[in-house]
This record gives sequence, C-alpha cells and structure tokens, in this order.
Amino acid sequence: MTYINSLPTSASFTEKGLLGYTLGPLKQKDVEVCYIEVEKGHDSFVISKKITRLYYVLSGSGRFTIDGHKYDVGPGMLVEVPPKVEYSYSGTMKLIVLSRPRWFSGNDTFTRWNPDVVRRDSTSVVDGASWLTRLARLRIFGKSPISAYLRLNEPLWKHLPSSLAAFGPTRSYGTFLHTLARIQNVRAQALSTYFLRNRPQLELIRRLLDGKAKADTLRVTLLGCSTGAEAYSVAWRIRCARPDLKLIMHAIDISKQAVEFAECGVYSAAAAQLTNTPIFERMTAAEMEELFDRDGNVVRVKSWIKEGIKWQVGDVGEPEVLDALGAQDIVVANNFLCHMEVSEAERCLRNIARLVSPHGYLFVSGIDLDVRTKVACDLGWRPLQELLEEIHEGDPCLRGFWPCHYGGLEPLNKGRRDWRIRYAAAFQLVPRETAPPIRHENVLADA
Repeated sequence: MTYINSLPTSASFTEKGLLGYTLGPLKQKDVEVCYIEVEKGHDSFVISKKITRLYYVLSGSGRFTIDGHKYDVGPGMLVEVPPKVEYSYSGTMKLIVLSRPRWFSGNDTFTRWNPDVVRRDSTSVVDGASWLTRLARLRIFGKSPISAYLRLNEPLWKHLPSSLAAFGPTRSYGTFLHTLARIQNVRAQALSTYFLRNRPQLELIRRLLDGKAKADTLRVTLLGCSTGAEAYSVAWRIRCARPDLKLIMHAIDISKQAVEFAECGVYSAAAAQLTNTPIFERMTAAEMEELFDRDGNVVRVKSWIKEGIKWQVGDVGEPEVLDALGAQDIVVANNFLCHMEVSEAERCLRNIARLVSPHGYLFVSGIDLDVRTKVACDLGWRPLQELLEEIHEGDPCLRGFWPCHYGGLEPLNKGRRDWRIRYAAAFQLVPRETAPPIRHENVLADA
C-alpha cells in the first residue's frame, strides 16, 4: 500500500495566473488534494455545483472573494468555499486544496473574469449583439441549451460534403454557429502545439530573408511559445535557409512550466508531454533526423538550432514585457490570442504591434478574424498576399475546429470584399506617413 505521494513531474492543470498539481491517486476516493502555485490568481469567478473546497495558505498573501465579500489571507489561514457560492482568489501564494467530492466535468460554472488576472479595458467587436449574447449564456436548470445545440451540430457539420459546406446558406449557418461558440465557450489557456505546424508560413518566413545582407543580425520574437515546438521550427527554418545570419530569438510564454520545458528542448518520441497533441505527427523521418539527436524514445533539439534562443516567462498583454525587448524584424504571435476574450485580444494585439520595427513583419494566426481585421485596418498594416491561401489552410486543426469551437478558423471566402486583409496571416508594418503602394514581392528590409 502506498502511503506517501509526491508532486507529479508536470502540472495537472494550468491557467493564466496559476499552476496546479494533483497529488495521488489516493485511497480515499472521494477526496482530491492539489498543490497550487498562484502567480496572479484564478482567472475567473466560479460557482461549484457539488464540491466543497478547503484552501490552506502555505506561503505568500492574497485575497479571496466569496459571495461578494473580500477576505485577505496569509500563511496558516484556512478558507472554506461551499457549493453554490461564487468565488475567486488573487495574489501570489502557494496553496494546498482539498476537494470533496473529487472534481468532475460539469461541476464548475464560469460566471465572470477575475479583473486582477484578466484585464478587459477595450471595446469589443463581437459582443455588440446583446440579444445573441444573452441567448448564448442562457441557463435552464443549470444547463446551457446552446452548448447542447453546438454539440449536436458538430458531428453533423463534420460529415457535410465539402460542396454543401461551401454553399452560401450553409456557410451563413456555420458563421452563426461560430458566433454562438465564440460567445458561449469559456476560453482557457492551452499548451497544444506541433512541430512544423504551418509549413506555408515557415516557407514565407524563409522567402522574407532574401533581403538580408550576408552575416546580418536577424531579430525574431515568438510569443506564446508554449512547449517550444514552434520556436524551434522557426529557428530551424531560418538557420537552414541562412546559416550566415546572426539569429537573436526571444521566445515568451505566460506559463513558467511550459517555458522551462521548452528551454530544455527534450521531448519524448513515444508520447506528447504537457500537451494533448502528438507534436511530431507533421514531421517526416528525415526532418526528425535533422532537428533532433535521439536517445531511445527521447529526442533532443540539436545545439545549432537552440543557439541564440532566449526563453522568457511573461504576459505579453503587459506593455512593459514587450518594451524590454526592443524593435524586432519578425514577430510571430500564433494560436494564443484566440484564448482571450475579444476585448483583451484586441488590446494585446495592438500592444504586440508596437514590438515590430518599421517595415518589419508580423505573423498572427489563431485569433478571432474580426479582431485581427479591425486592428489591421485601424493601424494600416499591409497584408502580404504571397502564400495567403496556403497559410490560411496550412494548419488543419484550426480549420477542423470551425464552426462549433471558438478557436475555429472560418473557410476562406473570396466573395467578401475584404478577403485579402481578413484572411491574411502575415503583415508588413509600414509607417503610414512613408507607406508606399502595396507591392507583390516580399523582402525583409535591412535593419
């Protein structure tokens, strides 16, 4: 019989402001014990259906907000949160949490964001249809009829013939479903990723290097680096194409655990670690050989690819994090803005644009297209048309999420007047006062 349990080697759950580790399995089946490292707080307010939670503060300080009342807490204090009471917590703390019964899917109901963790200070471009928002968030006996409606439609949509899915009325119905999903789904941080996730995007980055002089310095920042797959993919593509360049790459993520894992550059070839995706499935055997050194079922990113990458934990929604980096030739901000509420994503994208040097390039996919289009038009970005369609279709998992998941990518529709900017995922940021007419060739301006 096992009497002693240790923390698992990787987090059991992660959110914007915390990391959580589940201890066990325990012999007491109806009790769950977790250790939580709180960096900012729980990102949302929650109502538990049946679970009672006891929080014991090991160290640090913070504040619990329970049923509208605020309580300051510190080391040695115990906090009880019963079912059917709205609560959240903020601060920098280490907590032990006992839950009875154990957590189960459907127990927790999200009510609102915690403003100490998630800032929402810009105008939304999606929530204008208030009647639709009310419909999407309607609850009947604690259940969401819209969730059931989306679950019913998802398998039906996946089995639609492509010719029928492209039919105008069908596409409009899909857009309606996606609008519901964007309003109703609770957005949360995810670490899922792949090596060589979008090959056409990597090819466009390679082509943009043609304008760099020999032995020049190339400054690249990759935001939302997760467990490192995309950062290493970009570094590999650049170094293969232009080994003469001095590459300085910053890779940033809000998850300390993900950054530490990525910096090691060690992956299991037998199973995905920290993600629920097979991160190597889009690679050929030859590419695996070129990127990694293998030791049994463990692979390590080769040193010549890792060279020059600086890993950093940070919230890219905070201006000071990006200001410290300085101007960058290329900024890649893929597949994390979609996990933010619309207003927060818009504010964050405007902040990210300040990081790009004049005439530099921004790659941004995995974001609500209404947000990206609005910001691109407001700031006068120049959409790159080269490989536009290929990049849009280059990540099949995003396309597969549409229309019943908020992170889904809508099918490219050339019938829209704004399609060239709406579906572009790569932009050149040219100062408005000096912006030349749009050209078709794409070359990276010398620093």
